[in-house]
Amino acid sequence: MKEAVIFDLDGTLWDPTGCACILWNRVLAKHSDVKILMTQEKVSGLMGKTMEEIGETLFPELSETQRMAIVDEYGDEEVKYLYENGAVLYDGLEETLKELRCRYELFIVSNSQDGYIPAFLHSHKLEDYFKDIEMSGRTGLSKGSNIKLIIERNGIDSAVYVGDTEWDEKAAGDAEIPFIWAKYGFGKALAPDGIIESVKQLPQILSALEKRH
Repeated sequence: MKEAVIFDLDGTLWDPTGCACILWNRVLAKHSDVKILMTQEKVSGLMGKTMEEIGETLFPELSETQRMAIVDEYGDEEVKYLYENGAVLYDGLEETLKELRCRYELFIVSNSQDGYIPAFLHSHKLEDYFKDIEMSGRTGLSKGSNIKLIIERNGIDSAVYVGDTEWDEKAAGDAEIPFIWAKYGFGKALAPDGIIESVKQLPQILSALEKRH
């Protein structure tokens, strides 16, 4: 039986908000028609959204073409920066991944732009821990559909999704798998199947979840 843990990325495995704020303001400074100063709070509120949703949230007054031009410019800058510099990993992440991969196959599904997950993996040398990844920026699909895609593509028999927002919870529901809420991240959850206050608690919560089922 092939068992899997599928992860969200932002707010679950790492915190990229510090560099994201700097990169956003660098890009926005090039666009005189946009009067926004990005803050840490605003960046945190964007976590979990697709690039299209981010454009709608930040620039509702602009046309879709104008919005996506800015968002795509930011996305390219972000991937380049993160590929070389990385961001802040949550405490105990690699040790937890080492423990989990002895029992489960590990995957990442994110609403990010294409290239974002590879930047995370490369910058922190974590490629060997994950069997497969998927991004909405590559497939154009919703997070729930991408979770299903990962499950089908890899012949997974049983899976859980670990994320930090209500959108992650909804995606897990759409994929009909249990959801574990990373409470330390950027969002909320309504009725998760498990809650972790640190990524280091994940093996214990997974064991408890298996006993309930």
